[in-house]
Amino acid sequence: MSTAAGGLKTRLSTDLTTAMKQRDELVTSTLRMALTAIRNEEVAGKAARELSDDEVLRVLTREAKKRVEAAEAFASGGRADRADRERAEGEVLSRYLPAQLSDEELTAVVASALAETGVSDVKQMGKAMKAVQAAVAGRAQGGRVAAEVKRQLSA
Repeated sequence: MSTAAGGLKTRLSTDLTTAMKQRDELVTSTLRMALTAIRNEEVAGKAARELSDDEVLRVLTREAKKRVEAAEAFASGGRADRADRERAEGEVLSRYLPAQLSDEELTAVVASALAETGVSDVKQMGKAMKAVQAAVAGRAQGGRVAAEVKRQLSA
């Protein structure tokens, strides 16, 4: 394992071992799923490679988002037991994600990024989103970011 990506992936593996020893089925299965998603990402493409911590974070963010969407789908389908399980898995994954920005913090980050890029028109939404996403670095979901960018550009 290269040292460039050692941190977060190693922490996940260590926590998996601990959860297995404690016979914590929820954490064990959730971390196994996360590590499998990371390994799949590592072997995708032409050559296998080690993911950086930022790339591992993107995979975990994507998996957490899947849990939220699945929980909503199960809840609307009347499967409260499955929805609860998906939410619980999302909680386990959230321990490894950066803290989410509050609405006020997101508003400030978007305003700052728009000022830096000089974007002032909704027609330049793509350029604005690229700058804001870089500044946010996984600390807010894309939908929240897009809504705030659109709100500020429309004002």
